[in-house]
Amino acid sequence: MDIVVAIAVLSQFPFYYYVWNWPQSWVDLCGKERDPSKIMAYIGHFLKLLQIISLISVSSFHWPPFYFWPLFAFGQFLNFRVYQLLGEAGTYYGVRFGKTIPWVTEFPFGVISDPQYIGSIMSIVVCLTWVPYQYILLWILGYVFMIRVESKEDPSTRAKPLN
Repeated sequence: MDIVVAIAVLSQFPFYYYVWNWPQSWVDLCGKERDPSKIMAYIGHFLKLLQIISLISVSSFHWPPFYFWPLFAFGQFLNFRVYQLLGEAGTYYGVRFGKTIPWVTEFPFGVISDPQYIGSIMSIVVCLTWVPYQYILLWILGYVFMIRVESKEDPSTRAKPLN
């Protein structure tokens, strides 16, 4: 396994772990004039791009079997839906930074635990058709790790319920 690719695949997870566990430190680092959720989103997107470029370097491209496409499509739908319902601040830990984010119960929330991470994992599984399995396994383990980290706190205690 190429260690550089493995580090790139895992790069976003230490960042998310840091921000989740030390949100005030992140807010201080961003400064008063910058939105910590927006800066987190920029860095998250950059790390995702780095991850994708690294994975392309070890990939062999061919179309995955047809039965993988519904899995990929549903995974991306979950990601899109989470972002649609929570917005940037809700998706990028706004409650950790003291923002008031309404508690959402619309689908997929209340039906699927951690729908954004589950959607990501579903989409990643499709990559098994062209990315070596060890990188896919690392990627999935990163998401499972973050699910565990974030599950140690009940998010409903930090979000304002919708009335």
